[in-house]
Amino acid sequence: MSIETKVIELEEVSIRFSGDSGDGMQLTGTLFSDTSSLIGNDISTFPDYPSEIRAPQGTVAGVSGFQIQIGKKKINTPGDLAHVLVAMNPAAVKANAKYMMPGGTIFYDSDSFNQKNFEKAKFTTDDPFTELNLLDHIKVPVPITQLTREALKDLEIDNKSILRSKNMFALGLICWVFSRPLDYIEKYITKKFGKKELVLEANLRVLHAGYNYAWNLQHMTPRYVVHPAPIEKGLYRNISGNLATAWGLLAAAEKAGLELFIGSYPITPATEVLQALAERKDLGVKSFQAEDEIAGICTSIGAAFAGDLAVTSTSGPGFALKSEALGLSVMAELPLVVVNVQRGGPSTGLPTKTEQADLLQTLYGRNGESPVVVVAASTPSDCFYYAYMSAKIALERMVPVVLLTDGFLGNGTEPWKVPKVADLPSITPRIARDASKFKPYQRDPKTLAREWAFPGMDGFQHRIGGLEKDPGGNVSQDPANHQLMCEIRRDKVEAVADMLPNLELVGENSGDLLVVGWGGTLGHLDTAVRELQVKGTKISLAHFNYIKPLPSNTKEVFSKFEKIVVCELNLGQFVGYLRDKMPEHQYHQFNKVQGLPFTIQELSDHFIKLIEE
Repeated sequence: MSIETKVIELEEVSIRFSGDSGDGMQLTGTLFSDTSSLIGNDISTFPDYPSEIRAPQGTVAGVSGFQIQIGKKKINTPGDLAHVLVAMNPAAVKANAKYMMPGGTIFYDSDSFNQKNFEKAKFTTDDPFTELNLLDHIKVPVPITQLTREALKDLEIDNKSILRSKNMFALGLICWVFSRPLDYIEKYITKKFGKKELVLEANLRVLHAGYNYAWNLQHMTPRYVVHPAPIEKGLYRNISGNLATAWGLLAAAEKAGLELFIGSYPITPATEVLQALAERKDLGVKSFQAEDEIAGICTSIGAAFAGDLAVTSTSGPGFALKSEALGLSVMAELPLVVVNVQRGGPSTGLPTKTEQADLLQTLYGRNGESPVVVVAASTPSDCFYYAYMSAKIALERMVPVVLLTDGFLGNGTEPWKVPKVADLPSITPRIARDASKFKPYQRDPKTLAREWAFPGMDGFQHRIGGLEKDPGGNVSQDPANHQLMCEIRRDKVEAVADMLPNLELVGENSGDLLVVGWGGTLGHLDTAVRELQVKGTKISLAHFNYIKPLPSNTKEVFSKFEKIVVCELNLGQFVGYLRDKMPEHQYHQFNKVQGLPFTIQELSDHFIKLIEE
């Protein structure tokens, strides 16, 4: 006899998978998000894992989480609070209690809720839910460990491998609860473990065991349905910011008719950019994993000199090491793209946590007058576009470009409409053509960009390097020439403004409050501003992707608002830059440095308070 199931339709819902860093929560969340994306939901994800390689098992410090928000409408953030938590141990409940929606649902592995694990998580009682004031939440105990063992009892598989399959039980259970089909997950598991028959069998069995258990659990939990979101027709896929960055650079190389070279050193959270490009030898990519950060950028500068689209990728500490060589590319005026996937600092800081930590280092962190173009991506999917545009600017203006993303963007995912390369903006590298007129520092009078000649081009032999030169490429220590060249390099970067679109607003062109942000805070700021606009608040958003130079209409936009508040995941780096560039305005600040993105609620509360003051 079939059990009657309560089905609840939702516009949007946030789910958080959480457990030890060895429990496979990142894979579980990724497979659930990929499945949701494939059935047409809009999604946004937030992987959150410890900085330590292997924190003590069962402790709060060792908890790894993955939050996803799915919806039938446009989803900009992974959600402030989770409606549903899947917890593999008591520490996961403790770590996530403050991120739970009031009255939310907690599925937990009841086998792990024992005295030993209570002590590891530093609970003072044997009732963690009461201790954490979660009495109004729906608690669904599931003996995940026991049922995983039961599903695999007739397989000749060791206990460690059995326990590593627990995440598939949790995934199967939640797939049933949220009406997700298992087809994609089955194909993924088959592809990943196809050559390991026992492992393949174990994962598929446990996945279906979780799904079937949830079906039998219908009397304890409703089933949720989130219908597909309305989207434009086209080819879509779920993509992370790091992968989108790599593909944007690939597209730029194709459009420019150049080979792509990346010289990098692995560093969290930027390593995936190097990995994704290293996999594309079929597209002519030349990748080099250097012995350190300095060697990485130096090989890329060599590749730029040789005529490649040259890239290096890193995060904050590695970017600091690259600073001297980045100055060399400024002096040599070679096209170079530096990808900085920002993380918490200083020093080693919070390597797996997000922060807008490196703006001032990017703008000013080199010796001498050393200007570079600075671009910042805003969402995981638009990392593709801004990586592409960074390459276009570098190649057409013969200037180094730093692309800033961050851990939230690099690791996060969202649906991406795959563009046609033919529809992307053209890229025309400034390759020298006339040897009889060539001088290495002779410039286009409008853009101030020099021509690009590289080894093998007959008649274009020249010298470049770290020493100051005159227009003919000769070493020069003439004081007047040095001042002239410094001014030209500065003006060349400022001239990039003619390539940039005007700054656009979310909302009216004037009002009580202008919210200003940059980079990866877009989703939260946009959502908070739009929600207040619906309530009649005279508020608008100006979000920056081009930071140096600023869009040419920035001053005009700022002049039409009563108050301006700059929101950043740092202690005020962009607002300091704006005060330097446009001191005529008074700027309020809202800053957060917790290794976490903003929440919509905290932003909304602060904006209302500012308007009412």
